[in-house]
Order: sequence, then C-alpha cells, then structure tokens
Amino acid sequence: MRYDDFRRSDNIDDRRDDSGGGFGGGGGFGLPMGGGGGLGIGTVIILGLIGWAVGIDPRILIGGAEILTGGGQQAPTYQTDRRTGQAKTGAPSDDMGSMIAGVLGEIDDRWKEIFSESGRSYTGPRIVLFRNATNGGRCGMAQSAMGPFYCPPDRQIFLDTGFFREIETKFGGCQGSACKFTAAYIIAHEAGHHIQNLLGILPKATAAQQQAGSKAEANAIQVKIELQADCLSGVWVNREEKKRPGFIEAGDIDGALRTAAAIGDDTLQRKTQGRVVPDSFTHGSAAQRKQWFLTGYQQGTVGACNTFAASNL
Repeated sequence: MRYDDFRRSDNIDDRRDDSGGGFGGGGGFGLPMGGGGGLGIGTVIILGLIGWAVGIDPRILIGGAEILTGGGQQAPTYQTDRRTGQAKTGAPSDDMGSMIAGVLGEIDDRWKEIFSESGRSYTGPRIVLFRNATNGGRCGMAQSAMGPFYCPPDRQIFLDTGFFREIETKFGGCQGSACKFTAAYIIAHEAGHHIQNLLGILPKATAAQQQAGSKAEANAIQVKIELQADCLSGVWVNREEKKRPGFIEAGDIDGALRTAAAIGDDTLQRKTQGRVVPDSFTHGSAAQRKQWFLTGYQQGTVGACNTFAASNL
C-alpha cells in the first residue's frame, strides 16, 4: 500500500509510551473474560488461540473484538508522554502512527464525500492508540487482549498497534508489505462501525438484540453488523482507489482476503475447539467475510452493503 501522500488526521489520541510504535510493538490479542450486564449476545469468538467467552454486552461488542465491562480487573491507565505527563494528541510521527493517521485521514475524506452525495454531514471517529491497557471511556477498560474495537457512545476506535503483528505472526493473515494494507482494512472495518452508528444502524441492531428470543438469534444480528462493516471497509478501498490510483499494490487485496478468512468464526472455532458451531458465530464465516469485503470493494456503494436485507449472507 502506497500511503506517502495520504492526508494525516490529527484526530488521534496517542497513549502509547515512548518506546516506539513500530509493527513489532504492543501486546497480543487474547481473550476478554467479561461479565457485562444483562445484554449478553452469546458465545463470542475472538482472534486468540485461547478460546471463547459468553455474555458480552452488545452495546460495547461492536468492533473487531469484544470488550469487557465486568469488575475485578486492574484499574484502567492512560499512557502518557514521559516528558510532559500528558497524553499526546495529533498525528503521530513514528512509522506506524503516521500510517494510521494517514489511513484515518483518507477514510474521513472519502466518507465525507459519500455522505455529502446524499446530503448528509459527516464527522469522523477518533482513534485512541495505546499499549497494554487504557481508559475506554463509556465502554469500560480497553486492553490489548481485546483487539481493535469501536466504542459507539464515545465514537472512538481503540487500537493497540501490536495487534497488527499478531495478525501476521499468529494468524497468518498477511505477509510482508501487504500487512500495511491489512492494517488499513482493519481500521476501515472499525470505521465501518462508526458509519453504522452515524446512520442509526447500531441503535436499531442493539434494540433488536435486546428483544431477541435466543442467543443464537442475537448472534445472527451481530453477524450482519460485522459483515456490513467488512463491506463498508471495501467501499472505502473502492473510493480510495478511484481517488488515488495505484495506492493498492500487488498482493494487498489478497492479503486483506487472507486476513478476512483467518478471522472468520469457523476458522477460529476449528483452531480453538476443533468443531464449528454456526449458532455461536458473531462475525461471520471466512467465506462470508471475504464475500462482503469484495462486495463493497467491487460495487463501492453503501447500498450494496445491506446485510440486513440479504436473503443469503
């Protein structure tokens, strides 16, 4: 992925320490053992090789992974600039931070254009970069084990940058330079949840999950949410490619598709428990995730991403 000419967004809260921020930094991607209150949506499959958990509140589930709200955890901490004692804001200067700031800037620019086409106004999400743990605002504590996630009430994306290395080394989601585009795909997926929030899709989906008669039914709604976010990430890639021809390099799309397959619920269940339980899916199968990313990428419209109206996911 060529991103040297991307517009760097300043809408970033950098809570990482001063030890760097390259592709090798940060924590892993494990299992958030949560006990969120009362709105559990069933078995949660995440990218860890540890296993799966039950009972996560759907209001804070939205994202590449689920986040916890239960007690008994260490107090959240902010990581700050050691010289000033303050969290750093604005576009980071390290390679990883600069790439993320560039991707966010382009995501915001393209979605502003898309919203403008339908007479809507657009305000982008804020990205919080951290390592290990930080205060997740109204979504509780953010920990590296949770992976990237979007917090709807605060309209913020939380991201421990070490997750990108986990995608490459643990899950084989990408190789070499294609991992930069894979990182962009993941950020665009989280931004897709922000789009859903702005369009009122998330509140409606949450209400439907609360009224669901079973965990399987609530899980099925979550799958549609996640597949739609995959599709919306593809829409951004489509629009960005038209704006900046050549920004995608050989192997980038294949890398994104490999990542989509690596984080499919069926793939993860086979690794963690040796069998597949479709009723417990929360993000969609490998084939579904690839299909919906490609749908957004090939068609480039929000209308193409209506997973809720699709007769066959």
